[in-house]
Amino acid sequence: MDMNRNRYFMIGVLLILLGVQFRMVDSFVLNETTTRSMAKMSKKSNVVAQDSFSNFLMQVHPKPTKRVHPPRWLGLAMIAVGTVVSLHAVAMPRE
Repeated sequence: MDMNRNRYFMIGVLLILLGVQFRMVDSFVLNETTTRSMAKMSKKSNVVAQDSFSNFLMQVHPKPTKRVHPPRWLGLAMIAVGTVVSLHAVAMPRE
């Protein structure tokens, strides 16, 4: 795959937009399947403990979910890298 200036510019714009989204959002709630697959990848034994209180909570809220809090600096870093990549694409010579 040949990386030309259009692809660099598109990658930069996507990084900028993703960085803005990370700056606007406080946390993400993952669905049940993603939570279970992340628990398998991180080698945890169970997603939910097997005691009586957890069993009671599973009757009230049956789907275990995980809340992810991205760090505050991640959005700014993505915006900065996206800006540099986009400006690099503008400075590249046309083919």
